[in-house]
Amino acid sequence: SQKYTAIGMLGKATDTLDATGKVTEEKPYDQVTKKDLENVLQKFTGDIMQVPPLYSALKKGGERLSTLMKRGEAVEAKPARPVRVYSLSLQQFQPPLFTLDVECGGGFYVRSLVNDIGKELSTCATVQELTRTKQGPFTLEEHALHEDKWTIDEIARSLEHCTALLLGGPSRKKLKTEHPGETAVICE
Repeated sequence: SQKYTAIGMLGKATDTLDATGKVTEEKPYDQVTKKDLENVLQKFTGDIMQVPPLYSALKKGGERLSTLMKRGEAVEAKPARPVRVYSLSLQQFQPPLFTLDVECGGGFYVRSLVNDIGKELSTCATVQELTRTKQGPFTLEEHALHEDKWTIDEIARSLEHCTALLLGGPSRKKLKTEHPGETAVICE
């Protein structure tokens, strides 16, 4: 599973579903209360259907949809697909901003979630900030190496700890590197 902290903004929609995109719509959001938002979150918990964003890593004809969109090519939305949301909670609500904690399975798009929440509240919404706080056994809090510890020894210790977490876990692929006799390992 993956966990995210997302800050959404009510009242604006963008083509990318986040703050990097062009504003495509603006709607009033004054009617939205904290209770409304909390009630809507229940609809997006469990096994749900979700339409992935057009600006995504999904592919059409071997190319990412985001690459095609940036070139100005016409791209059709992918059909809704099943995704899983293990937990979804509202951490803060200061209109127009709201902060969510989301734990989800693979293939889930937080940008689509925030967009769908806006629609469900009869307004629109877009992601302003998104932080992945957990990926598989790794958490940002426990496994991210803080900048003041960016030394060779600390990095080596951190890698040993992370490798230990992966033993007996996910599958590993060996890749060739540019240097003969060396291989790189990628964990999936």
